[in-house]
Amino acid sequence: MSDKDHNTAVTAPERTPERSGSTPIGERGVKAIFLRSLVQIVRRPITWAGFIGLPLFIFLFFASFLDKGLPTRIPAGIVDKDGTSLSREITQTLGGMQMVDIRVTPNSYTEARHAVQCGEIYGFFLIPENFQANLMAGRKPEITFYTNAVYFVPASLLFKTFKSTAVYTKAGVAMNIVQMAGQNAEEAAPLMQPVNISARGIGNPTLNYAIYLCNSFLPAALQLMIMLMTVFTLGQEIKYHTSTRLLRMADGSIVKALFAKLLPQTLIWMALATFLTVWLYKFNHFPMHAGWGWLLLSEYMFVLASQGFALFVFGLLPNLRLSLSVCALLGILSFSIAAFSFPEESMYPAVAIFSWLMPVRYNFLIYISQVLNGDPLYYSRVWYAAYIVYMILPFTMLWRMKKEMLKPVYVP
Repeated sequence: MSDKDHNTAVTAPERTPERSGSTPIGERGVKAIFLRSLVQIVRRPITWAGFIGLPLFIFLFFASFLDKGLPTRIPAGIVDKDGTSLSREITQTLGGMQMVDIRVTPNSYTEARHAVQCGEIYGFFLIPENFQANLMAGRKPEITFYTNAVYFVPASLLFKTFKSTAVYTKAGVAMNIVQMAGQNAEEAAPLMQPVNISARGIGNPTLNYAIYLCNSFLPAALQLMIMLMTVFTLGQEIKYHTSTRLLRMADGSIVKALFAKLLPQTLIWMALATFLTVWLYKFNHFPMHAGWGWLLLSEYMFVLASQGFALFVFGLLPNLRLSLSVCALLGILSFSIAAFSFPEESMYPAVAIFSWLMPVRYNFLIYISQVLNGDPLYYSRVWYAAYIVYMILPFTMLWRMKKEMLKPVYVP
């Protein structure tokens, strides 16, 4: 088959029994379309997976994976090329850290690097040769540590622990030198640390990773599934040429057709959003300084905003393959461009503007303002208004969607 034949639009008669010249009166209206959409969801295993199975798996996976709040005992290694009492003391100190689990003790940098590349460890601590002798002679030897930044969370935690160990080692040696010069420990301590640092995590005092990750990544995952399933179900109507029947059932009204078609999905997504909210704040006891009413309102508006954005994409690209690809791309990029993994203030201005593109960004801002900080609703009013903009957005594409649904042409 030639490329020309492959790209030809499919206009053959549909393979479903729904196509007919007229629609009986009893099979018209919002109720009939609602029941039709509900039956389509129940009959297809892929919709069970997309609407219920996969979202619940993601929710429960993250909640159980981070149930302790912070990953501990991260596999690591240490390369001791010095073999002195000081290097053995460093090894013992590092092994006693809560965050580190010394799994291997390679003899060389090459062996340690191979262990990292094979996934046995996430990083290693390297003590050079003649470390103690050079340190006592004032030659400023270097301690090197490596982490695998592909795994962001364990690498960051290992880096923090390695750095703390290096700093403590330096301070301990300096303290010994000062004491050998005749000064007691009480007098030397202010010289080692002239300023005491007290770090307090506002909104997350226990530095619980679950409090941050679950409240950012889970809404992003929910948004991704909402967008994909909204576009998928509408694209299926055009693919199998059942969109004309859908419009006849709605008496030619695209608004009525979309409303009734998406209503069962909206109820499912709202139920999942309610479950997620109750699971996080009621059963996992995450910090919450907002009322349940405003919090649930934010989640329900977030569901509608995500559906509205998906409808807008489908209106721009009424092709199942293209619209699914765009929604998947934007949904995946939301994990980064929505400023979850990188602060928006540190982005290039040309990139930072895209962080405001997706609805999940406003869900995250409402979470920070309302749930973590307990600010009055006045300070979050703009983010709630942004939801409404997403809900209105698809109305600009209704004419195009109706045109494509009246004359469905499926292009593989």
